[in-house]
Amino acid sequence: MMRTGGCKNLMTCKEEPLDPKKAGRIQSLEVDCSPPLLLNFALALQHVLVLSSLCALVVGTLIQEEGKERIVAFVLFYSGISTLLQSYIGSRLPLIQAPSLDFLIPAIALLTTQSGTPEACRGQCTEPEETVAPAHPIRELRGMTVVTGMVQLAVGLTHLSGFALGHCGPLVLAPLLCMLGFSIYREAALLCSDHWGMAALAVVLTVILSQHLHSFLRLSVFSVCRRLSVLLSVMVTWGVCAALVQWGHVHLISVTQMLSTKRILNATVIHSSDITFPDDSAPWLDFPLPASALPLLSGKSIAAGVAGGLSASISSPAVYVVAARLLKAPVPPAHACNRGLCVDGLGSLLAGLMGAPVGLCSSVPNACVIGLSQSGSRRTVQLAGVFLLILGVSPQLAQILFSVPLAIHGAMLCVTYALAIGTGITYFQHADVDSGRNIFNIGFTVFMSVALPRWFSLHSNFIHTGAPSVDVLLQSLLTLPVFFVGVLAFLLEHTVSGTLSERGLVRHESTKILSLADQQQGYSHSPDGIYDPPSSVIKVLNLPGLRTIPFCACRIPPVEEVVVTVAEMSSLLPDKDAGVGSG
Repeated sequence: MMRTGGCKNLMTCKEEPLDPKKAGRIQSLEVDCSPPLLLNFALALQHVLVLSSLCALVVGTLIQEEGKERIVAFVLFYSGISTLLQSYIGSRLPLIQAPSLDFLIPAIALLTTQSGTPEACRGQCTEPEETVAPAHPIRELRGMTVVTGMVQLAVGLTHLSGFALGHCGPLVLAPLLCMLGFSIYREAALLCSDHWGMAALAVVLTVILSQHLHSFLRLSVFSVCRRLSVLLSVMVTWGVCAALVQWGHVHLISVTQMLSTKRILNATVIHSSDITFPDDSAPWLDFPLPASALPLLSGKSIAAGVAGGLSASISSPAVYVVAARLLKAPVPPAHACNRGLCVDGLGSLLAGLMGAPVGLCSSVPNACVIGLSQSGSRRTVQLAGVFLLILGVSPQLAQILFSVPLAIHGAMLCVTYALAIGTGITYFQHADVDSGRNIFNIGFTVFMSVALPRWFSLHSNFIHTGAPSVDVLLQSLLTLPVFFVGVLAFLLEHTVSGTLSERGLVRHESTKILSLADQQQGYSHSPDGIYDPPSSVIKVLNLPGLRTIPFCACRIPPVEEVVVTVAEMSSLLPDKDAGVGSG
């Protein structure tokens, strides 16, 4: 039983000589192959550095408790476990698991819930009250993480994720991927504002190394520089920053310093005079053990967890699409999408139970690094997962990693998230962009997904139902751009009438409707084996007791075989006797 549309559009393990006219387009590595050892180590380290940018944003914003270094190490450790599971039994795409804005925004809504303000009371309160802060913030965040994992797991096991992705055409994927990139522009700019000069240097170096060097360098040198463009730009900029700080010309803030600052959430400015260094150095070895206190499942933490899980259930499949597009592979089939989301849920659930205050999902910037480096090896991601495990058991090593200045983290987020926007724009070519239906749907979806979450984030007291948990749920969902654009684009695509050609779809074999984006890449009906799990996992999923709910959504559906009879075969052959007689 063979699958069509295999690796013909993917890359080969052995790099072939390139035409000088095509020097700017470097062939990527095949997903199942491994780069040379030293290059593989460097690529894995590059993924770890990109992951640290998300951790700098998400964890650095939330954590204000004692033992911050240990909590950061927890997040890295369970990111490594989830990454290894994702590459082995999940979607099988070369993706890194990390915290994201899907968890940061609901967590902030959870921690900053207000009651008794004049706006919330609508004039019915006698006097305003103080902000109600959670009694156990870390425990509530862990409770939110556990609920997030349960929601992700439920969406994956019930086939909702794979079913929805199978009904997402180019006009759903395009605005979704664009908003996936635009969703972090404010936070990335905030990190860059620590020192715009250093951020600009990192961005310029990355652009030159990844895009311009083919004009005046040999192909072999350009290949290495492009594959390691993010790593090299970070190391060079980091060295310049260290020299300028040593000479006293600039004062930059690192994640380690930010974590040691007593500050208010959402503060836009961190003054250098407020920075204090921790008294005790972090230990070199500290294996993550279960926390002494259980996660706190309050009404607000459950509401925030549901919001984070729903948003992550939309953004993670979108990241799968980004990675597949950059790998020139078809959109992930339903079973791969369901397994990937189940692994996301298991990672979040395990992290919350063991002490991490934030959930995990597929990392957008790490997926976009595939486009910059033109390297999509699964072995590289697995090695990066091992690196994360090592950092997770050594808070001291994690501190060294997080000593990168915030401006460099902001630069990495700016460059990587830009590729998500570009990938989304490429889907517009497969639909009729001159259609009035499509012009309205695209413009309305993108504009409302930017405007409404922004308004609700600025007027957090507008939502006041009298039930704090409902307030947290609504405030979280209405300020999550990815959730908003995913739901709105899906509804408009399936409620506004339009022809298949307008929507970028095509009917295959008069029954099945496929995306024109996949058909034009040569994938007519069957995805290639990149998404198939190892044979041992297939055997387990095919056990009689696991063929039904809840694991039926994760199994590979049987491929229909066409049986050709002897009579049919003989009818296709020329008749020798007839040929002789006619002569």
